[in-house]
Amino acid sequence: MLLLLGLCLGLSLCVGSQEEARSWVSSEQVGLRVPRQVRLLQRLKTKPLMTEFSVKSTIISRYAFTAVSCKMLNRASEDQEIEFQVQIPAAAFITNFTMLIGDKVYQGEITEREKKRDDRVKEKRNKTTEENGEKGTEIFRASAVIPSKDKAAFFLSYEELLQRRLGKYEHSISVRPQQLAGRLSVDVNILESAGIASLEVLPLHNSRHRGSGRGEDDSGPPPSTVINQNETFAHILFKPSVVQQAKIAQNGILGDFIIRYDVSREQSVGDIQVLNGYFVHYFAPKDLPPLPKNVVFVLDSSASMVGTKLRQTKDALFTILHDLRPQDRFSIIGFSNRIKVWKDHLISVTPDSVRDGKVYIHHMSPTGGTDINEALQTAIRLLNKYVAHSDSGDRSVSLIIFLTDGKPTVGETHTLKILNNTREAARGQVCIFTIGIGNDVDFRLLEKLSLENCGLTRRVHEEEDAGSQLIGFYDEIRTPLLSDIRIDYPPSSVVQATKTLFPNYFNGSEIIIAGKLVDRKLDHLHVEVTASNSKKFIILKTDVPVGPQKTGKDVLGSPRPEGDGEGDPNHIERLWSYLTTKELLSSWLQSDDGPEKEQLRQRAQALAMSYHFLTPFTSMKLRGPSPRTDGLEEAHGMSAAMGPEPVVQSVRGASTQPGPLLEKPYQPRIKISKTSVDGDPHFVVDFPLSRLTVCFNIDGEPGDILRLVSDHMHSGVTVNGELIGAPAPPNGHKKQRTYFRTITILVNKPERSYLEVTPSRVILDGGDRLVLPCNQSVVVGSRGLEVSVSANTNVTITIQGSIAFVILIHLYKKPAPFQRHHLGFYIANSEGLSSNCHGLLGQFLNQDARLTEDAAGPSQNHTHPPLLQGEGPEAVLTVKGHRVPVVWKQRKIYNGEEQIDCWFARNNAAKLIDGEYKDYLASHPFDTEMTLGRGTPREL
Repeated sequence: MLLLLGLCLGLSLCVGSQEEARSWVSSEQVGLRVPRQVRLLQRLKTKPLMTEFSVKSTIISRYAFTAVSCKMLNRASEDQEIEFQVQIPAAAFITNFTMLIGDKVYQGEITEREKKRDDRVKEKRNKTTEENGEKGTEIFRASAVIPSKDKAAFFLSYEELLQRRLGKYEHSISVRPQQLAGRLSVDVNILESAGIASLEVLPLHNSRHRGSGRGEDDSGPPPSTVINQNETFAHILFKPSVVQQAKIAQNGILGDFIIRYDVSREQSVGDIQVLNGYFVHYFAPKDLPPLPKNVVFVLDSSASMVGTKLRQTKDALFTILHDLRPQDRFSIIGFSNRIKVWKDHLISVTPDSVRDGKVYIHHMSPTGGTDINEALQTAIRLLNKYVAHSDSGDRSVSLIIFLTDGKPTVGETHTLKILNNTREAARGQVCIFTIGIGNDVDFRLLEKLSLENCGLTRRVHEEEDAGSQLIGFYDEIRTPLLSDIRIDYPPSSVVQATKTLFPNYFNGSEIIIAGKLVDRKLDHLHVEVTASNSKKFIILKTDVPVGPQKTGKDVLGSPRPEGDGEGDPNHIERLWSYLTTKELLSSWLQSDDGPEKEQLRQRAQALAMSYHFLTPFTSMKLRGPSPRTDGLEEAHGMSAAMGPEPVVQSVRGASTQPGPLLEKPYQPRIKISKTSVDGDPHFVVDFPLSRLTVCFNIDGEPGDILRLVSDHMHSGVTVNGELIGAPAPPNGHKKQRTYFRTITILVNKPERSYLEVTPSRVILDGGDRLVLPCNQSVVVGSRGLEVSVSANTNVTITIQGSIAFVILIHLYKKPAPFQRHHLGFYIANSEGLSSNCHGLLGQFLNQDARLTEDAAGPSQNHTHPPLLQGEGPEAVLTVKGHRVPVVWKQRKIYNGEEQIDCWFARNNAAKLIDGEYKDYLASHPFDTEMTLGRGTPREL
């Protein structure tokens, strides 16, 4: 009856299926109804389940490495197609994509874009012009067919350089898993060597046309967000429970998780950072008097602007006019099929002129077509006329703010001609800032108009508030501080620098230049900045100390993708390649010369290939399927994007903390089995042939040393574990808890080596004594023994390539009295261990097990868990000739990331293990002898 009740509760989720249910159970005997309903439940629960959605992001000096992982389970009784969809910033480059379908790995590879696209990844990067795009985002999609009852995992990595706007850097992460996720997390690390001046986490933001709104509290960070920071480092973790997710959005579309911060900066020439032959120069002066600006507002008043768009635009311009400074000059142009100029010259900013301008805007009415060409020509003539007749000593900045919602339909409508006319008229003296509203706008034209005329462009969706967008855009350019900026470095010291000439610098923004150093041994880098400020001509000169450069030992490690072979890759090199690729793409977009355009395309393509960037000139192809060889799922697809390796390495989702550097990049490639001992301590033994998992506990005493693997006489390997004690949790049935605080491994072949692993360090004594801290990622090895430390996460020991152990490191930030830093021991590869291997785990490695009937009669399906929660029926397990009573239980392994079902042997595994618990006690950490039964020494 309990089983039937559980099924009824499950079926209550499937309203409207009563007729189908009746057809399943009609004309059947009562005794068969339950299994029929089980099949019905499996058939109806077809929606794939998202078990995990996580985003890990690391920002080093404004350059962000982001990796998104999603794990899905197909619960249906048939194969299903599942779509993986992620919004990414439009300015980002995708660097890697990997799919794990069942036991098959499909690895993405960046290749040259070809005309033939049959084997390309099924993905789309929808521009913001498309219906599903958010402001400033693109959408990546990939789909895959997942077999029934099987799992899939998707990993996407991308990189971007954060732009400073209005005095802040903004890092936005889309959290839209499309359903409530079993585990959801956003983990962000920020490292700024200049110092973090301010940091805030905004409420989740979701635009109206995407859906579900916000949570209960719209002020401050989202619920469950934890922020830790010091002077140069910040860690932000957003990890809502399923209940907290549901309060924000039942459909799983939580919104954008947004972090804003700024760095400390000094006056003078700016902040210059150097690493491994590459440099980056951040220039953002402040406290300078603003330059006068000459601005013409060009407003589309064609018929398509009728209604909300024109009303919001007018309201925004009213606000902007009030913000103009007394030294500014301005005018207003409305355009449709006719050009309507408010004044035929630029007007000084006074209360009267601002009032008259607002009246003129108020009386604009939408009518006619769209003559973009003549509107721009008129605006440029107004500005050129003013500059030509103004005081030559009065340095000012000339701007056009151009807003439209459509394509050119009147006058000159040919895009290329409009661009040429505008470029010839502006002559580099007028900067054009464009705003496109809605889906009908020719955004490509507006983008090129801004690119070719030292401006910026923005897109406003139809459903969004055009007025607030316009005000926000104007705020970015409202205060010009410098014009005609030139930044020079000695040609003998610097090569392949990115753009060094800039028409304007606006308050709250930042100029970024990156390049290569000719000589890595350079002591000082000479920098010279020239610019115009108001009526003065500014020259800044300085010699920046470079200091001894590091070789492969960056503060947080280095990203995996290879550069051009000149030294070890690093975040500054990635930043240089990102900026250079962006500039090549912009130059290609602006160029109308065929040979030049092809040369730019080839250069951009070569650079993108070298650094694994997905661009308009590169494609992503999926290689595979190949057998899954490593089981460390987070390693797939992430290491290429996350930058600091220690941040991305994990075992079955175990989190890691940033630590110092890798001596060499390390990506685990070992499949971890379930055979392990972890926690209090709980033992798990996997029998793959019979598809059975058996578990048991050993309640030892603090100080006991347990023999886990004993194969000293044959493969030459012995593994012991020493216990540490802790008080039991309140109201628990135990008097105390025990954990492994030390794992010792003796390797006797081909030469003798001793390994001692604790949560804080690894000691390797193989002739030379080597101490490795566990908070740093490193790989060392010799004589057939390799030790790989993944910072604060795990230690992998590989012996002769045929034996591998993985030791998980469990650390607590604020441990409770019953918690201790401890270790978990997992056998990853036992091929090299002999058939005589013994120990609490070793004795089962070459055995199999089977279940027989229990006292109550035939048991249930023993390889799958019963539907009831808690303990299932008892059964009898036969292993190594022993008949052992067992009961069905559930256990968590891999640092609690995976729940398994197992047959549990009670009473310290009596009747399951050879001998008894005390026979497995070692006299010292590297003891190789073992006594079983009546005290007879047996070397097993």
